[in-house]
Amino acid sequence: MTEATAVGNARTKLTLASVAVAFAAADTYVVVLALPDMMSGVGLSADQLQRAAPIVSGFLLGYIAVLPLIGRITDVVGRTPVLVGALMLFAVGSLITAAAYDLSLVVTGRFLQGIGGGGLVPATLALVADLWPPAKRGLPLGVVGAVQELGSVLGPLLGAAVLAVADWRWIFWLNLIVAVVLAVLLRGRQRPPISAAVGVLACVALGLTLTAPERLATGITLGLPFVPFTGDSRLLTPIGVATAVLLLAWLALLLRKTNLRALAEIDLVGALLLALALAGVVLAFATADPEQEVLSPAGPWLLVAAALFALLFILWQRRTARAIIPAGLLHHPAAWGSLVVSFLVGAALIAALVDIPVFARTTQGGGQLAAALVLLRFLIALPVGAVVGGWLTRRYGLGLITAAGLALAGLMFTLMAFWDRNALDTVPATLVLLACGFGFGLALSPVNTAMLAATPQDAHGLVSALVVVARMVGMLVGVSALTAIGLRRYYALAADIPSPNDLCPTSPGTCRPFVDALREAAISQVHTIFAGAAVCAFAAAVLAVVLLGRRRTVHG
Repeated sequence: MTEATAVGNARTKLTLASVAVAFAAADTYVVVLALPDMMSGVGLSADQLQRAAPIVSGFLLGYIAVLPLIGRITDVVGRTPVLVGALMLFAVGSLITAAAYDLSLVVTGRFLQGIGGGGLVPATLALVADLWPPAKRGLPLGVVGAVQELGSVLGPLLGAAVLAVADWRWIFWLNLIVAVVLAVLLRGRQRPPISAAVGVLACVALGLTLTAPERLATGITLGLPFVPFTGDSRLLTPIGVATAVLLLAWLALLLRKTNLRALAEIDLVGALLLALALAGVVLAFATADPEQEVLSPAGPWLLVAAALFALLFILWQRRTARAIIPAGLLHHPAAWGSLVVSFLVGAALIAALVDIPVFARTTQGGGQLAAALVLLRFLIALPVGAVVGGWLTRRYGLGLITAAGLALAGLMFTLMAFWDRNALDTVPATLVLLACGFGFGLALSPVNTAMLAATPQDAHGLVSALVVVARMVGMLVGVSALTAIGLRRYYALAADIPSPNDLCPTSPGTCRPFVDALREAAISQVHTIFAGAAVCAFAAAVLAVVLLGRRRTVHG
């Protein structure tokens, strides 16, 4: 194989991996419109939204908590095996979600989807670092960031398109098909191993077990494998046992092909402690109702547990010689600075993703789809900014590009903090949303470029995962903290509003001034959140200049 052919094959893999990243990103947001139908499909009513929260938090838990471990595995066993494995895990999770008949199975499927979808990101970013030298990584990293953000744009639209013609389960059947096709293409022309055939049989058996097709399950002879041993669980059946055996056989065959000696070098204890610490943070914030509380009812205890596991993680890292985050890995200011900037970017970005639709519903009315179309004005500029930001890294300093993008986003948030109730009907508001999204996009590639340039190649999978984790944790903390600040403003204003009886003595039940006053208080709440997001964006811009530097590349 010539060098040109090898490079061509590697770039083909990068293209396929980028498509996979986009599709996984779409799945993060596809549930937004499908959640009510999913709740109904597993027996939950519309007023049981809190019980359905694990459908969302389960995905986030899988996406964030296990990401550092997957990033480290990427550095040990290689990029392509992790990409294929992540896609297969995403496919199995999609299969379980699509065929689920109760809430626990949906949550399990979403958790596996989160692990698989999250694992695609560090492997793809590390693949870029393998193919391009530090001075030329900016543009391909920008393209990867662009397709990831493009996925977030397409997610709600994809969900709406599927729901318009089919049941919500077809969203996840589609995920299954796409993930399998991408995994096959990533393997290239290699001869399919025995494990592939066993995997197909296991997935078919799993699908039959969970769906229990009526024609089979009710047959006199063919229905025997579907008869439960006890109770009414579809898993405790002969076909359920056969499925478990096939899944175990598939796992054993996959492990046989894996370099177990290399995996043995991974600090599994440290990875577990870090995963538990991150899980505590995720569950403390992700299971809270942001309109009513900063933390979930169990949030304080979860944060205490997270702090305890974090302390144990630090102590273990000092003791073991195989630390999952080696000593000195993040010593360069650009390395740990990338994590700080990513955290603040996440905290500011979530305000746009959550509160632009809230502002639209408050001022214009309409449903969730109408609000999502308003958010689309912001999201559509993100991938454009990501590509431009990557292209600029060849000409300007990483810190300067990041700072310029975040300062632009902060300025737009400042303008949004003064919007009136008719703002979204004007052209300037659309320009503000486009500029804000473009600003966030500009910052994506330089932050990743700085982190990769400041760390050794054999840790690129791990550090790419840490950047993603920092941004996701920033989003979780940001949505809770900024919403709490906004609610405090709302309650302060609402307390000063006279009662309907005082404003409209003759018709308190239909008092328009009272309704208008509450709406103004709600608008002021969103204004406060936008102002908080502006502070986060400006702080990230300043830190980017100081920590990421003014040069085009960073040398550790």
